[in-house]
Amino acid sequence: MNLKNLFERKPDSYSVHYEEQQAASAFADHLLTLLPSPGSCPIVFTFIGTDRSTGDSLGPLIGTLLEEKNLGHFHTYGTLQNPVHAVNLVEKLSLIQKQHKNPFIVGADACLGRLKSVGNIQVGKGPVKPGAGVKKELPEVGDAHITGIVNVSGFMEFFVLQNTRLHLVMSMARVIAEGIAEASVRYSASAILQDLHQSDNGIQVNTKKQAIMQPNHLFKEDIES
Repeated sequence: MNLKNLFERKPDSYSVHYEEQQAASAFADHLLTLLPSPGSCPIVFTFIGTDRSTGDSLGPLIGTLLEEKNLGHFHTYGTLQNPVHAVNLVEKLSLIQKQHKNPFIVGADACLGRLKSVGNIQVGKGPVKPGAGVKKELPEVGDAHITGIVNVSGFMEFFVLQNTRLHLVMSMARVIAEGIAEASVRYSASAILQDLHQSDNGIQVNTKKQAIMQPNHLFKEDIES
């Protein structure tokens, strides 16, 4: 696996419709370009939302779908059972900072947008802004963001979120969860390759040291004899 290609920088923001072929893999490709190199810091996904609103359940649905998967180097917060939402957001962010040293946080949330953009999944640099669609003042979350446009903005946003089709939200959640799971496998594989590369370098360095030291040792014995 070519580590350079795996983490090759692409545009800061990327959008793919959940019905596109290979949407999950394309999502994973761009997500990986945003992440720091393996081993540099913990990677934490924070899925924001609540199951009390159909449109706002995207985040906890993703977290629940990922709950039983082995995500290797990725940590996740926010499920249907234990959601991260407006009421506990500050508390959960504080907990994440306590449990992980200098984490790289990816915030994920549902959002509203233009009619032609409904169904689009966006991933990019910078934080997600939870509550913006319904005019709530909440902390921004993340060094990178994932958003899914689940319905149309512009009029009675809270009502629109409440009446969003669950089928759409669930379909988008599956694509995002598949993309994160694929990114996890590739990220973990690159971490293993990086460790092997470092080990190989260490062996080469030790071999060179021995080669340098060995003639000196022999020369010393020759003098003593």
